[in-house]
Amino acid sequence: MSLPGPWLGGSPAAPLIPPISPHRHLLLGGQRGHVAALDWQTKSLLCEINVMETVTDITWLHTETMFAVAQRRWLYVYDNQGVELNCLKRFNGVLRMEFLPYHFLLATASETGFLQYLDISVGKEVATICTRGGRLGVMGQNPANAIVHLGHSNGTVTLWSPNVKEPLVRMLCHQGGVRAVAVDSSGTYMATSGLDRKLRVYDLRAYQPLQSLVLPVGAGHLSFSQRGLLAAACGDVVQLWGRGAGKGGTLILWDPYLSHTLPRAAHSLRFCPFEDVLGVGHGSGFTSLLVPGAGQANFDALENNPFRSQKQRQEWEVKALLEKIPSELITLDPGQLGRVDAITMEQKHQERVERLGFDPQAKPAFQPRRKLKGRSSAGSLLRRKKKVANEEQRTKIRKSLEQQQAPEREPKAAPRAQRPALDRFKK
Repeated sequence: MSLPGPWLGGSPAAPLIPPISPHRHLLLGGQRGHVAALDWQTKSLLCEINVMETVTDITWLHTETMFAVAQRRWLYVYDNQGVELNCLKRFNGVLRMEFLPYHFLLATASETGFLQYLDISVGKEVATICTRGGRLGVMGQNPANAIVHLGHSNGTVTLWSPNVKEPLVRMLCHQGGVRAVAVDSSGTYMATSGLDRKLRVYDLRAYQPLQSLVLPVGAGHLSFSQRGLLAAACGDVVQLWGRGAGKGGTLILWDPYLSHTLPRAAHSLRFCPFEDVLGVGHGSGFTSLLVPGAGQANFDALENNPFRSQKQRQEWEVKALLEKIPSELITLDPGQLGRVDAITMEQKHQERVERLGFDPQAKPAFQPRRKLKGRSSAGSLLRRKKKVANEEQRTKIRKSLEQQQAPEREPKAAPRAQRPALDRFKK
């Protein structure tokens, strides 16, 4: 069930972190500083560098031409040729990163407990939030509303937005520290695992637990596929659960229908978009697992096109920058942005009435008029209007004809040559 991939990292003890871009490119990073980018379908290598420093996390940015690397001290941005583009010294001690594609924001969680947002389109730091939650080693994002989920050592999961300095929601999920957090693509379900060896699934619409499983070994990493499959890395074993509909359409986790043993302990895992492939990074390299029914079969070429050309990528990048969503619009419920604030509108209306002394929007009182049976119907009214219009037209035509016939009615004088000779003596 596994396709052996290239062993990148230099040492078997260097775990690999394999984020996969929305297209067909794979990014590998080892703890000892090895970073490599390649096309995972053709296996062509784009770049391979060694940063000579500990790498804690890596992620693609908006396109496959740029990626961010969280190194031991600072955050670096490289292109697909391995050239360093920027060194962000304000982002120090970064442990986890999540990229928000529709907002062009890079969210980072540091070992000092700070959550920072970077707008990569303009290179500006949008927000810096002190979570007061200690070391932030667990991080995930909700693809539906761009809310960042952070796991803490006291067993709570907090939901954050760059516009608010306090957590939007604080959930007590485990009796021990939280080890992993994952949210499905619809933004409805959240899976968490903790030191109490429990795997729990929550409904984010009601913030209620749906199911709780006890694992023999606590899951250190979780990932949802596009079709709702859940993968968990439990030591050197990767287990997958299928999703089924229970009572009321809730989420039910079936028994693990796929299990794979790795050479060493897994350090990260990620599903490949639009493919039935799960990438797992472990202490001995990188492994690709075939998971039937994991990826979405149909893709939107205007949204994510795995087969796009360089020209199409450039056009898509310009369009995405023009349609970038401002960070101020990140809310827990995106549907609130299209609603009308009726309370504020009513207050403004009352203030306007008090200022003018009358209600400009008030409608006149209804005065019923007496209707005659058969006389006030719409058809009779239309016929009367047509009759009046025809009468006016007849009157105009009659007047014009009379004006034309008036000169013809006047008697014409006889010509002088035809008058009798004795008419000249008439008085």
